[in-house]
Parts: sequence; C-alpha cells; structure tokens
Amino acid sequence: MARDPDVILKGLFLLAIFYTFYFARDVLLPVVLALLLTLIFSPAVRVLNKLRLPEPVGAAVVVVALVAALGFAVYSLIDPAIEWIGKVPETLKQIEDKVRGIKKSVQEVTKAADKVEEIARVEAKAPAKTQVVPQKPSLFSRFLIGTQSVLISAAFTIVLLYFLLASGDMFLRKLVRVLPTLADKKRAVEVARAIQTDMARYLLTISCINCGLGIATGIAMYWLGMPNPVLWGVMVAVFNYVPYVGAGTSLTVLTAVAFLTFDEIGQVLLVPVVFFALTVLEGQILAPILTGKSLTLNPVVIFLSMLFWGWLWGIIGALMAVPILMIFKICCDHIESLAAIGEFLGGKRAEPIDT
Repeated sequence: MARDPDVILKGLFLLAIFYTFYFARDVLLPVVLALLLTLIFSPAVRVLNKLRLPEPVGAAVVVVALVAALGFAVYSLIDPAIEWIGKVPETLKQIEDKVRGIKKSVQEVTKAADKVEEIARVEAKAPAKTQVVPQKPSLFSRFLIGTQSVLISAAFTIVLLYFLLASGDMFLRKLVRVLPTLADKKRAVEVARAIQTDMARYLLTISCINCGLGIATGIAMYWLGMPNPVLWGVMVAVFNYVPYVGAGTSLTVLTAVAFLTFDEIGQVLLVPVVFFALTVLEGQILAPILTGKSLTLNPVVIFLSMLFWGWLWGIIGALMAVPILMIFKICCDHIESLAAIGEFLGGKRAEPIDT
C-alpha cells in the first residue's frame, strides 16, 4: 500500500504530460519537427564541415537546399492541382449523372418533408420566433487563416532547424559534460550517433521507396488513361509516409477518380487493382529488403503509435509517429535496462520460436 501514492503521482504526471502535448501542440509541433529534421540532416552538415565549411555555412547550405526542394515540389504540383480543380464542374456533372437514381429518391423524400412542414405551419397557432444565427466564417477566410498558421509554423521550423544545425554538437557536448561517469558519457555519445545515423538512413531509404512508388504510380496512371497522372504520383508519394492509412487513402482517391473518369466497369476496377499490386510489391518485398531487420518495427506498434500521435497532433503527428517510434526503439536498443522494450518494438524475426 505504500507504493499507491507513488503510482497515483506517476499517473497524474503522465496525464499532465499528455495534457501539455495536446494543448501546446501549436508550439511543440514545430519544435519536434525541427528536432527530427536536425537528426536527419546533421550527417550532411558534418560532411560539409569535413570539407572545411564552417557549421553555420553548412547549415545554411542544407536549409536552403531543403527549402528549394520543397518549393520545387510545390511548384510542380500547382499546375496539375489547378487543372484538376478546374474540372470540378464537369466532375460534379458526372457525379450527378451517375447517381441520378439516388438524387430522385432524395427529391421524393424532400417533397414529403416539405408537405409535412407545410401542414405543421398551417396548424401552428403562434408565430414562430425569429432566431438569430451567428454568421459563420466563409470557407475562403478559414482557408486563409489555416494557410497563415501553416506558413508561420513552417517558418518557425526552418529558422529553428538552422540554429540547431549551426550549433553542431553543442548540446551533445553539454550533455556529456554534465553526466557523472565516463560510462554514461560514452553511452550518451553512442546513442546520439546511432540515432543520427540510423534515422538518416531510415528516412532516406523510406523517401527513396516512396518516390519510386510515386513515379511507378504516375506511369501506371498515365498508361491507364487517368487524368493528371503527375498529381496522383505526388499524392501517393506523400501519403505513403503514413503507413497503412496513406496507402488506403490513395487507393480510395484513385478509385473515386477512376469511377468519375471511365464508363466501363473494367477500366474502373483496373486502376485500384494496379495500384494495389504496386503497394504490395513495395510493402511486402522492396521495403523489408531495403530497410533491413535492424530498422523494422512491429506493425501493431506502428498502428498504435499513429493512432496516438494522430489523435494528439493531427495529420502532422501521424506523419511523425514512425520517426518518433524509431528514435525510441534506437534508445531502447542501446540501453540495457530498456532492451526488452526495444525487442518488443522490433519487427518479426525469421528465427523459429523454441518450444
């Protein structure tokens, strides 16, 4: 019974952390994202430093290259996206033609509801009171507010990323300095280097796989006669950073577009079948071979991590769920007391289970 207060205090402390993560997400999201990007691009800054570029200059080169790559991706996506948006009226007309039977049923229900409402007005004795409904902000204004918030967060992330990269190993050196024993100092350096190396290799591999899947999807959609194949290729590459959910969302979108594009059911079904075959090839063959066993995670833990961070921080949280889980696994693998947790977080091993 003596431990009960400690358990309660630990539980309250854990709830307080979750509460802080949830309500301070506008501040924490850019910070965590900048830290993850720092782990990824720190090896590049060290390589530039070996080429006798000072760390602030190397950090500036990396950040400018990152911003240029993102700008080029957005610029490449604008034209296909605008073209697709311009086809919205035609798409709506196709939807109306293909669901005309449903529309007729809805119209009949609406007429019946109107008749009931008319009877109720005739029988009503007292005039209805006028209800003042506050005017909601328009969709355009909400879009502008959301875009402004995203741009501010992105700018804050880029600036913080530069300062973190330019500082080099300053924080690691300070951490090593305050640790009491030599063994703790060596372990801290080992864990930090392992996180930087493994995370950079993992995310570079995943990015190459996603880009390859996006290119293959764009070529396949062009071959199948889908409109704007570049747009769908980019969409698949971006969505695939979210395991399982991203592929399912891409499959749903491509199936809907195929339904609106083609009249024959065979052409419609060919699009999801081809994309499903590509995702199976990527997820079951290429990804396990290229990532390796050391960087393989437990699928159940991945799904739970995505569910938790997605609930906590939305779409960006779901995107960062796997890198955060990977960092935690690397820490567990290099700390003896947490080795059992690291084994649980790891993927399936090929060795048979002894009975």
